[in-house]
Order: sequence, then C-alpha cells, then structure tokens
Amino acid sequence: MGMQIGSGGGSADPEVMIEMNMTPLIDVMLVLIIMLIITIPIQNHAVNLNLPTGPTPPPTAPPVVVDIDVDFDGTVAWNGTTVNSAELEAKLTEAASQKDQPEVHLRPVAVVPYKSVAAVMAAAQRLGVTKIGMVGNEQFLK
Repeated sequence: MGMQIGSGGGSADPEVMIEMNMTPLIDVMLVLIIMLIITIPIQNHAVNLNLPTGPTPPPTAPPVVVDIDVDFDGTVAWNGTTVNSAELEAKLTEAASQKDQPEVHLRPVAVVPYKSVAAVMAAAQRLGVTKIGMVGNEQFLK
C-alpha cells in the first residue's frame, strides 16, 4: 500500500483543471426545456363549422345553363346558334344583368386556337359574368 505524495517542489498551488464542469450546463438546459414545454400552448385539432340551424330550405330550381361552343376556326355558338362578337357581347351583357345569372358552360374543341377561347372568357369577365366554367376537358387528356 502506498500513498501518493506530491513532489517536494514546494508549490502549494493546486493543479489546473483542464476539463469544463458540464453538470451546471446540463441543469440549465433541462430547466429551459421544461419551461419551453410548459409554455407551449396546447394545439386544438378542431374545425369550427357554422352549420345551419332549423329546417332546411326548400330545394331550388335547377340553374339555367347556357352552352357556348368555340369551333376550330374560332366561330362561337350560343346554345347551338352561331353568333358574331357583337351578338356574343350583347348576350353576355343580358346574362350578367339577370338577378340569378345563368351558368355559362364554355366548350372549346381540341384544336381551337387559345386566343379564340381567351377572347370569349375575357369578354365574359369584362361584362360581369360570374358563373362560367369549362366543359369537356376530357378531350385534352389524350
């Protein structure tokens, strides 16, 4: 059995500790993590819905549908009748002025130039038609 005794150099200073004491840092980090967990608000996974109350309203009449066909050469047909641009704008103005606007179904053929379809859509938007939709898009999926 032996005992370790320092060298007899006469220095009373303790040796310098090179490693940093990690225990206080770990304690501070744990306290910060716990405070963060406590202060995070609880997430509600609920969707607020405004559901109607009372009896359901009577069924409405089916909407009036207007079919606008645009052919390969740019000719426009309103419910099967060929119209020019002035007549189309007059009919769109009349449809937009109605209290309950009709649904406008725009049906271009597959080979029609885009500018012809865009002109009809721009005229409908400019004149205030709000219920417009493209019909027959399955022909473009080929």
